[in-house]
Amino acid sequence: MILCADIGGSYIDFAEADHSHELAHRQRQPTPTSDLDAFVSVLNSMAASYPAAVPLHMAIAGVCAPDTGRTFTANIPCVNDVPLRELLTQRLGRRVLVVNDAHCFALSEAMQGAGKGHDIVFGIILGTGVGGGLIIHGRPVIGRDGLGGEWGHGPFIAQDAGGDGIPCLPCQCGQSGCLDTIGGARGIERLHYHLSGKEIHARALLADWLSGDASARRTVDVWLDRMSAGLAMVANVTGASIMPVGGGLAHQVELIGALDLKVRSRILRQQDAALVVPGCLPADSGLIGASWLKD
Repeated sequence: MILCADIGGSYIDFAEADHSHELAHRQRQPTPTSDLDAFVSVLNSMAASYPAAVPLHMAIAGVCAPDTGRTFTANIPCVNDVPLRELLTQRLGRRVLVVNDAHCFALSEAMQGAGKGHDIVFGIILGTGVGGGLIIHGRPVIGRDGLGGEWGHGPFIAQDAGGDGIPCLPCQCGQSGCLDTIGGARGIERLHYHLSGKEIHARALLADWLSGDASARRTVDVWLDRMSAGLAMVANVTGASIMPVGGGLAHQVELIGALDLKVRSRILRQQDAALVVPGCLPADSGLIGASWLKD
């Protein structure tokens, strides 16, 4: 048995997983974001009925550096820059692993979802922002600082890109021109405002796109062009044969299908089967991915 937790900025989801990675006895509690003692107390109460020999594997909305154990997260300030793995191991009296939730999403899809049977899987997050995780032979590829798969960051959009309609916007990471600035749901809204001067929710924008609205079509065409360029590079570099998508935009099946066609037209490998596909386990990806983690 393994205990699993998915730590978000609003809630902590908790469950036990058996040898088949089936989830049971699920619990949910609000995340104490500003009080470290309260944060530890909630996890302790959730795990208290289980023997100390049962480990706890956690997916978190942030990164945990493997070499130091320190966690960095914007949404849960009480654990930011805290050696969370070591702290929880001591305070809970059980072995604890902490991994980024995008890596857990990718791992869940590689082992039980759309990527099952593929040696190299690149999980894509298209939610509020852009993220990802690379899985090779069932193991997440994680750098010393806890990072990996962050295809949404880097100065991908040039300062003089205005001619093709793509704004070079400042990113929260400190750079300008990252795909994260236009890639997620808020990003596509930002892109549409830049191109049309109109504010509209992503869901309504995509409905307009499907109905043939010219303004929405222009925005989505620009979005598909730049996002597919980034993902084609990821596919060529990693050799991933499947790219499951999670996050809110994963539910936009037509958009993901259009992105898949665009990406496959730009990669070196000829592939008839879909490459970019909606994930199969979006609701449980944090917990299921955490259950597959290994030291």
